[in-house]
Amino acid sequence: MSHKFCVAPMIDVTNRHCRFFFRKFSKHSRLYTEMIVADAITYGDKDFLLDFDSIEHPVALQLAGSDPTALASAAVLGEEYGYDEINLNIGCPSKRVQAGNFGACLMADPHLVARCVEKIQEKVKIPVTIKCRIGIDEYNPDEMLPEFVETLIQAGVSTFIIHARKAMLDGLDPKQNREIPPLDYDIVRMIKRRWPYLNIILNGGLLNPYSAKNEISASKGVELDGAMIGRAVLENPYSIIDVDKLFYDDGRAMPSRFKIAEEMISYLEICVQKGVPINIITQNMLGLFHGCRGAKLWRSYLSHQAPRRRDDPKVLSEAINQVLEIQNEAA
Repeated sequence: MSHKFCVAPMIDVTNRHCRFFFRKFSKHSRLYTEMIVADAITYGDKDFLLDFDSIEHPVALQLAGSDPTALASAAVLGEEYGYDEINLNIGCPSKRVQAGNFGACLMADPHLVARCVEKIQEKVKIPVTIKCRIGIDEYNPDEMLPEFVETLIQAGVSTFIIHARKAMLDGLDPKQNREIPPLDYDIVRMIKRRWPYLNIILNGGLLNPYSAKNEISASKGVELDGAMIGRAVLENPYSIIDVDKLFYDDGRAMPSRFKIAEEMISYLEICVQKGVPINIITQNMLGLFHGCRGAKLWRSYLSHQAPRRRDDPKVLSEAINQVLEIQNEAA
């Protein structure tokens, strides 16, 4: 199970259409669903929540909850739908998540998390992994994180994706919790040194594959097993175009931004036939031309036209042509 490079689960972002788009940039990186509450899967629209295109593999289902039975039931459905991994969210700091007794607050109750893992593992054969913070609130991460990891090791977990920031559950919103608590990559490295056989993935503050590769390398004192990047990929998805070469020694030629955009036209046409509004798909394509001439026009055209012409895939081809025209004029 390779986690050399992962695109983070992001609420309201990494739905199936976003993951289909991200897969265009890397064939090997591991993709994650949005965080999905276990009960939503059990009692909700399972196809809407769980269905995905085979091109998305390897893809993991991230679950949230604290009821072992409910989580196990949702995990079974995830395995039936074909996901490659079940990941438990023990890192989200939002008030709504805390009210449901899941997310980052569960770091204070590692034995409950262990029971959840054990119950899931009784029901599924695919790996169960953990995404967590280095600690929460006033707790000392040097004590809290090792205790949490050790408890989960005993429950059978071998892969930890660690966001190298504390989660401040009172006083900071989720956005602030991605920015304000200081990063501490060294404590993540400490976990790897203490348990070298674990699969330790670094998350938090990584801006591109090159800086991520450097941060997990042995030159920093110990070699970590992988890196996970989130918002930076959404802002500039083409920044991960070299991931397969950099992390997986796959040197095949990679497509241009225009090629990727053109390939998405046929996907939009298929989705429209299924009743999916095109703006659901294009909203996560706005960063495709980040840093390029015509980027502002691209974002503006898709942002204004796609919601108005929700069943017209021509919006995308028109946006492509406008950016192409601007770039040709400048050449």
